Amino acid sequence: MALALTFACGLYDQVGPLVAGLVKPEGIDLTFVVEDNPRVIFDRMGAKQEFDAAEMSGTELVTRHAAGGSPLIALPVFTSRVFRHSFLFVNRRAGVRAPKDLEGKRIGVPLYTMSAALWLRGMLTDEYGVDFGTVRWLQGAIDHAGTHGTPTLPPGIRVANLEQNASDRSLWELLIAGEIDALMSAVIPHEFGTTDAVGRLFEDFAAEEQRYYRKTRIFPIMHMVALRRASYEEHPFIARSLYDALERSKQLAREALYEPGAPRVMLPFLPAYLEETKRVFGGDPWVYGIEPNRRTLEAQQEYLYREGLIAKRFPVEELFAPL
Repeated sequence: MALALTFACGLYDQVGPLVAGLVKPEGIDLTFVVEDNPRVIFDRMGAKQEFDAAEMSGTELVTRHAAGGSPLIALPVFTSRVFRHSFLFVNRRAGVRAPKDLEGKRIGVPLYTMSAALWLRGMLTDEYGVDFGTVRWLQGAIDHAGTHGTPTLPPGIRVANLEQNASDRSLWELLIAGEIDALMSAVIPHEFGTTDAVGRLFEDFAAEEQRYYRKTRIFPIMHMVALRRASYEEHPFIARSLYDALERSKQLAREALYEPGAPRVMLPFLPAYLEETKRVFGGDPWVYGIEPNRRTLEAQQEYLYREGLIAKRFPVEELFAPL
């Protein structure tokens, strides 16, 4: 009899065939829990390990492992990858016209340790020489007052010059008002484009992202798939079974996407975009596995170590269940 397991994840195109039952993990009767707000999944999986498998913040998985005793173990399956150049917003009156102008400014961020912000800081430091030592950070939700979820992080993480947003306004409202100079976001705020007070630091962000990838070969990883360690240790076969099913699901989604004669997505210029993606990446831009992603995984860990968010580096293989 197949083993009953739960898997919580956003409804990404690469998991669509799995959700639809076109792909079935061997030996597993999978209940797919759809939740398109990743913070909800992270908080439920991080706090109480409510699912056997789930989409999970990459930085939270690394910091938990580095702290020791993590109740989670990862699969090298990456549900979310995003170049973050287009998610850095500035108040046009703050005088931030180049990355170095961020130094000494007050910057809003939903969660300092979140993957999106980590990759932005790492990229800005490595590529543009930005020194964040003089930056004052304000942490809070983008579109409402208060906090961004209820994350559970390992004890001992301390960030200098970080305060919580205790006002009755969102970070977006504070940015428009000029009370913060810039905003590192994980999403495009709903009201972006409705005011001339705010713009992107990188106006031609697509060109910057391509230049960055061609130079570094890094495609930032936001979310991975995590297994509840107790479930994995009781049934080790689930790691290989889920990995194979997720890989097959991704391939089916990719085949559908790359047949643009009858587009599966509402993008009128999809053929041109697909050809451009092929030119930049050469092969599959969303490759799974450790080795093809080693440079990105090691950069992620290096950024966490450099900022003191983990106390030591470790071989990236330690993060993942053996396959």
